[in-house]
Amino acid sequence: MSREVLTLPLLVILAIWSPLAFSEEYSEPMKACLLRTIQLSDPKTTIEQLISSCKNETPVVQKAKPILSNVEQRLARESSTENNPSVITPHNRSYFLPVSYSENPNDLRSSLEQQSAPLDNLEAKFQVSLKAPIFNTIFTENDSLHFGFTIKSYWQMYNTNYSSPFRETNYQPELFYSIKSNWKIGDWTNNIVSIGFEHQSNGRSGIFSRSWNRLYTKFIFEKDDWIISFRPWYRIPEKNKEFPLQPDGDDNPDITKFMGHFELKSVYHWNDQNFSIMLRNNLRSDNKGALQLDYSFPIGKRFKGYLQYFNGYGESLVDYDHSDQRLGVGILLTDFF
Repeated sequence: MSREVLTLPLLVILAIWSPLAFSEEYSEPMKACLLRTIQLSDPKTTIEQLISSCKNETPVVQKAKPILSNVEQRLARESSTENNPSVITPHNRSYFLPVSYSENPNDLRSSLEQQSAPLDNLEAKFQVSLKAPIFNTIFTENDSLHFGFTIKSYWQMYNTNYSSPFRETNYQPELFYSIKSNWKIGDWTNNIVSIGFEHQSNGRSGIFSRSWNRLYTKFIFEKDDWIISFRPWYRIPEKNKEFPLQPDGDDNPDITKFMGHFELKSVYHWNDQNFSIMLRNNLRSDNKGALQLDYSFPIGKRFKGYLQYFNGYGESLVDYDHSDQRLGVGILLTDFF
């Protein structure tokens, strides 16, 4: 097969990563140029045309700021593989923290479990988050409908006296519509607006069941190497339970008193390192909420080291009304940028 008839996803992979395409001296500007060109080019664009276009532009790119912002680079990488059936696109961060110390682990277990060994403060925590496009270009050239799925687990990996159980696992499917935008508030650019529905559950039954459904909007703003995400939500009401073991009805009617109605995140990208903060607050006089600090740094071409600190309510669903403080260290499988 000639290179002239290769499809765009293969063009992207070959053009960006081929050692013959460009020298190490200007690989980063070339990558930035190729990502920009991919977004603007016809799908039948050849490898020669892509590389030739960017080689001619490289001297200008080297002296200027990167053509694409951090958010735009991620969107370009996602668009280059989203139609590849062998690739599942990352959604939120995916990570594994083999060392995660909880100051006050929630010991909410059944009567049978309570006869066993106590919980360890040291456990493992991991999260896997993926998404896949359902439709693209629904109303405009810049919109899409995605299905996302996130699973987060807390594993008593070192508690051999208690058979190393999974203390809590949360499942979070969601369906969301996103549109790329370019409107500004001062020096900040709003890159993405999303509207979605999400269900979150811990997959348990009886008095240990926790779940809720939310409608949300999400706004992502960017300025230089700063990114801010604001995500307000509305909890869909459920009917009250007549007795605790009723299979249907609200498992946690007071959850918004602890989780609030919004989440605010900020990420600062510096030299391939990311510093981020997450804030939640119920905006009530009792001032319940949560704070999470994250730091990621390269440890190779594929993975990153990851430090995570959490303080407050709602780290997991079973902990929605339980305050805890946690510090973890591990490996980041996928990052924001």
